[in-house]
Amino acid sequence: MDSKERVCIFIDGSNFYHSVKDTFNLHDSQIDFAKLIGILRKDRLLIGTYYYNASLDIKYNKEIYWKQQKFFADLRKIPALHIILAHMRKTEQGGKVHYSVKGDDIHLAIDMVSFAYENLYDTAILVSGDGDFEPAIKRVQKLGKKVENAYFIISRSSLLKQVSNTSIILDDIISKYMKSDDKKDK
Repeated sequence: MDSKERVCIFIDGSNFYHSVKDTFNLHDSQIDFAKLIGILRKDRLLIGTYYYNASLDIKYNKEIYWKQQKFFADLRKIPALHIILAHMRKTEQGGKVHYSVKGDDIHLAIDMVSFAYENLYDTAILVSGDGDFEPAIKRVQKLGKKVENAYFIISRSSLLKQVSNTSIILDDIISKYMKSDDKKDK
């Protein structure tokens, strides 16, 4: 029987997108997710990577919508990567249209806790800086699982860092995981 540590990676897609955009002025499609997953899992057994986000509204901007769909299609090519789509809420304020992802965090938290109950992993790697995940982390740990938090400085939560078993700052390593075409442009 293989005694290798089992890991599941849970990526808060919206948090990741905004952190990469605000920190590096990059789109998340410029990141080589397969390589990033490799560095996060290390030499451990990867059970699965779960990426949570929502599809954009095609009526708002067809070009951006299709770029996102291509990004999702590229992610789906990565072995053991699963995309879980929530929904996009459209609101208007002062004549401006605003979109926000709704339901992604709850799906991520439920999966992280459910998979722990089902004993599918030994360590959860949470890629997010959202402090709202603190109760899910505590529940997972109560079940005897470890939680690693991978985050960007711009979106970090001191609470997540405090409750997680370990943490890794993605700012320090993300430039190594840009797709090769994008490195040439920099």
